[in-house]
Amino acid sequence: MPFSPDPTLGEIVAALLHLGTPPEAIQIIGAVLFAVAILHTFSVGFFSRLAQRHPAHTGLWHLFAEVEFVFGFWAFVLVLFVGLTSIWTPVTGGEGGGGAFHAVTEGIAKYLEERNYTEPLFVFAIMVVAASKPVLLFATYLVRLVSRGLPISQPVAMYVTILIVVPLLSSFITEPAAMTLAAMMLKEVYYSKEMSPRLMYATLGVLFVNVSIGGTLTNFAAPPVLMVARPWHWDSWFMLSHIGWRSAIAVVINAIAVTLLFRKELARFALAYRDGQGGVPIPVVGVHLLLLFAIVLFAHDPPVFLGVMLIFLALAQAYPQFQERLILREGLMVGCFLAGLVTLGGQQSWWLQPLLKQMDATSIYYGASALTAVTDNAALTYLGSLVEGLSDDFKFALVTGAVTGGGLTVIANAPNPAGISILGRHFKGGAVNPLGLLAAAAPPTLMAIVAFRFI
Repeated sequence: MPFSPDPTLGEIVAALLHLGTPPEAIQIIGAVLFAVAILHTFSVGFFSRLAQRHPAHTGLWHLFAEVEFVFGFWAFVLVLFVGLTSIWTPVTGGEGGGGAFHAVTEGIAKYLEERNYTEPLFVFAIMVVAASKPVLLFATYLVRLVSRGLPISQPVAMYVTILIVVPLLSSFITEPAAMTLAAMMLKEVYYSKEMSPRLMYATLGVLFVNVSIGGTLTNFAAPPVLMVARPWHWDSWFMLSHIGWRSAIAVVINAIAVTLLFRKELARFALAYRDGQGGVPIPVVGVHLLLLFAIVLFAHDPPVFLGVMLIFLALAQAYPQFQERLILREGLMVGCFLAGLVTLGGQQSWWLQPLLKQMDATSIYYGASALTAVTDNAALTYLGSLVEGLSDDFKFALVTGAVTGGGLTVIANAPNPAGISILGRHFKGGAVNPLGLLAAAAPPTLMAIVAFRFI
């Protein structure tokens, strides 16, 4: 039952009732489930309250209150829908028991094989390795070296250094690794202690925005840049000379601004971290850094970087005295989130790409900044890379707009769920309020707009 170019609600309902859903209907269902997933992320507080009111099912409601679980769950619903509708499509066919089961499995497999899950796998691997004790100790040591050179109290100096150095470092170790390191350091020194809600949200907002724009000094570290670097022939020198230096200015100003605003509260923190290598031998640190570098180097080859991760897990098992708890659960939850985003995002190009085509360079910048809040920024730039004949101004505006809005929501930028999984439990109710994050990220986002549009 084919749809007209502008399907009516009656046509959609009729198609669903006849269970002969054409591709257009699947796209519509995918868009609806995508919208439901977004609404779900804004409703995690409701599920947290349900967990408290109904202790018999507290585990289930807590699961639905996990932001990282949301997109994975609704992606599962979409996959089930795709599989069931495959029974009645002429491609897979199949009648009755075994034939129907074969049609369902073939339909699901075909749909999933058309998606690219490299990024969720990579983020999982890089999170676990980057958050290991030897890597974290090394990163903390470097940040402390820089902070000691600042003529201010150490708690304040450490804070501003984390929010400047680590986001800019994301251009070289990738954004997910930088987000993991920054979140772990902030957790150990600040979030694990008494911290006002205002400072918690302000820090998270600046961290998300700074990581999103801080990965643009090179052409391989930020997912939205990576999507266009090859088709548009953007090398790292182009990124640094056209976008990266502007990003660096915004990163520094954002970090200094939030530090000045909360300097009195920050000065009251007592730094209690381990000196030196924390009992970890230098060769062990070197091996961990080498494994981290290998994962970054082979970020686009899952068999390789997953193999490197297996080597890391074997070493961690062999030398447990040099490790603390690995963040395997957090990494898996973030991977689930991103995999769900990829699965649901595969049905959004039918409305996103025409929308992008209708914008000029100015409107695409602000449009991309806004759209990024409700869809992954890498998806936006990927769709833009498929459009032929774009001007240089349009390309610049699309990419800078995508990274500008990367801190507004959890789903705006791929590394954000990693930060939420590490820091989220320290917020009231054990979850980050999406509106609170949006409000906290708005000021640093405005600074990014000034840097990209007016400097």
